[in-house]
Amino acid sequence: MSSLSVYHQSTPDIPNKVLTHLEDIAATLAEQGVRFERWQAGASIPAGASDEQVIGAYQHSLDALKAEKGYVGVEVTREADVSLLAEHTCEEDQLYFFAAGRGMFSLRIEDYIYAVLCEKGDLIGVPSGVRQWRDMGEEPRFVAIRVFNQVQGSAARFTGDTIAADFPRLDD
Repeated sequence: MSSLSVYHQSTPDIPNKVLTHLEDIAATLAEQGVRFERWQAGASIPAGASDEQVIGAYQHSLDALKAEKGYVGVEVTREADVSLLAEHTCEEDQLYFFAAGRGMFSLRIEDYIYAVLCEKGDLIGVPSGVRQWRDMGEEPRFVAIRVFNQVQGSAARFTGDTIAADFPRLDD
């Protein structure tokens, strides 16, 4: 189940609130400029589906998103980048849709940490410049679609702050 845990940065072991209803998660994140939606596949996706099959199952939603925001491309990612466990920012919006599996995006906005557990069907859109870290778990098993403008991807700019180590990880 998708969830949002909101922490004050001074209390990493006690969330101020935990939300599990889609509408509540989306509304709370929207107040911070973060997009959160649930999508349904337009076609069934077989186990071991190719990248093209995964994209094809969500083509209608992806086309609408690209038209709305002017994004130029999509790619499927199945591997976690452990360097992104450290706090960083990105130059472009980060849009990820989880076609399978799960991952946690932790966003540091002002004095609060918004830890968003994304699962199959969830789209998260993080605006450029937001401090963040991503955790796909100790043994990552996910398929995500990244929507982008920069083909090489937006390079992470690491802040050097170690705050991410203070907060719960995906598998904690």
